[in-house]
Amino acid sequence: MSEAAQAADRASIDRYLDDLARLRRHSPHTVSNYRRDLLRLLVHAPAPLASLQATHIRAQIARLHGQGLSARSITRHLSSWRGYYAWLGEQGLAGNPCTGLRPPKSNKPLPRTLSVDEAQRLLAPPADADDLLGRRDRAMFELFYSSGLRLAELARLDLRDLDDVAASGEIRILGKRNKARIVPVGGLARQALDEWAAVRGGLAAADECALFVNQRGQRLGHRGIQLRLAHLGRQQGLLQHVHPHMLRHAFASHVLQSSGDLRAVQEMLGHASITSTQVYTHLDFQHLAQVYDNAHPRARRKNNESS
Repeated sequence: MSEAAQAADRASIDRYLDDLARLRRHSPHTVSNYRRDLLRLLVHAPAPLASLQATHIRAQIARLHGQGLSARSITRHLSSWRGYYAWLGEQGLAGNPCTGLRPPKSNKPLPRTLSVDEAQRLLAPPADADDLLGRRDRAMFELFYSSGLRLAELARLDLRDLDDVAASGEIRILGKRNKARIVPVGGLARQALDEWAAVRGGLAAADECALFVNQRGQRLGHRGIQLRLAHLGRQQGLLQHVHPHMLRHAFASHVLQSSGDLRAVQEMLGHASITSTQVYTHLDFQHLAQVYDNAHPRARRKNNESS
């Protein structure tokens, strides 16, 4: 393919990604992944992207598979390409060469989570719990675990979002695709939020509306939350690295273990499909299997004999 054709395709990709960011409000991380996937397609394309056929896309999938990429990664590439060709269709291109193509199947790994004891240990007040950052962190992570929030949802909260929490015990969350949902806020989280709200003015800039702020008084970003949670995990002596989504997984699996109500967990997590929530039934079974292995006399005997 000529340099001119490649340059034209790069410009087309840039326009598509700009649409994703501005009009569809995809996150910078998602846009970055799409860019990488589309440039990978462009580098190995034998012809301009608008002229590729299904056979070319199959060859690209086979090449990625041959390079050792996981089925999950190949699925993401194919999704990125399919979205780009759908956008080209809106510009007048006839046909989408990705239509009907499927990536290799894979076993979806279970999300890493925390046991109930580990969650309690993580959220136990550390030695510095009464300073400004300690109170902020306790409020953040109590709310995170109490309500099963996504990282972006937590970072997006404003101080005014607390207005009805004390009276209702609930908070309104703006989730993916700007879909709102109401989630419960537990007693310990409400207490921690009250304590943080009382001292927030000592850290926040006068014109800052964010609920959680950094040491400069501005909204605390995703990376800052990740680093503080990892620090807390180490401070509390947890052996595994703790990341924000792990608290969401812990919320879902612990509520499901106690209630068995998959639909309620789906609503609280804000999942559009029950399929996304069903992974926690596997986590629940994993917990039951562990209890069985530890408690059943025949299971113990088998383990002892095999050791």
